[in-house]
Amino acid sequence: MRTETIDGGFAEPVFAAQSVFRAVMDAMARPGTVQPIASLATPPKPLSATAAAVALTLCDHDTPLWLDPSLAASAEVKAWLGFHSGAPIETSPTAAHFALVSDPAELVALENFAQGSQEYPDRSATLILQVTSLTDGAPLVLEGPGIETKTQISPHPLPRHFVEQWKQNRARFPRGIDIVLAAPGAIACLPRTVRISHSVSTLEA
Repeated sequence: MRTETIDGGFAEPVFAAQSVFRAVMDAMARPGTVQPIASLATPPKPLSATAAAVALTLCDHDTPLWLDPSLAASAEVKAWLGFHSGAPIETSPTAAHFALVSDPAELVALENFAQGSQEYPDRSATLILQVTSLTDGAPLVLEGPGIETKTQISPHPLPRHFVEQWKQNRARFPRGIDIVLAAPGAIACLPRTVRISHSVSTLEA
């Protein structure tokens, strides 16, 4: 294995994982809030530093990981993730605990990922979507647990027909997926409990 394939993991694994885990938990508890994440990992492209840090924090040898086609096509990415996280790569989205997505606009439908069951809703998948920005996309209005009234976030890019897909996802509660939005230097989270709608200003534009 080439040295450059395995370089770039957490320099201080315990400290880094604790820092990222706190950010993810805060972002899940308060949907739509932006939590900063330092540049703690240097993965091979097209995997981003933020998405890689989240993956190294959440994934291990017991959590099958699905990669979207762009990431799955990179032997370097797969070797890097295997070395630093130990997570087995899963080719079927329905069998994965986590999914890493470098191209959200081309993502398969959310319903294709593990949804959990009524008895074990925690057996659903968490999707880590690489986005270029949390402020440059079409505004989305968020409501629900962890949000006092309403809040707004504008990630870009997102899966096609995202709001409609999310309404279907929320209708499956307590089943359904959760999402971590990994932007350069920051994350935001969309747990399955949150209600998402288009901004009125967007619809009037």
